[in-house]
Amino acid sequence: MKRSSTNNRKTTSRQGVPPSLIAYHVVERGEDKRFWTRIGAAWEHKDGEGIDLQLDLVPTSGGRIVLRAPREDEAGA
Repeated sequence: MKRSSTNNRKTTSRQGVPPSLIAYHVVERGEDKRFWTRIGAAWEHKDGEGIDLQLDLVPTSGGRIVLRAPREDEAGA
């Protein structure tokens, strides 16, 4: 899995709370190439009944959106 160099940290946390999940746009090129671009983040609702998704970029080229737990190096960002 390759992550593109556009993995930026533009998504701001909500009132200082780190996101529960990070949103990536994943495009597959061929059998073994996947390009991951960070496009936003998600926060769980306090009542546990939903998620707020904040997108900094809306992909228009197909692909898919993947929500993943933040890596340790992104947790404080």
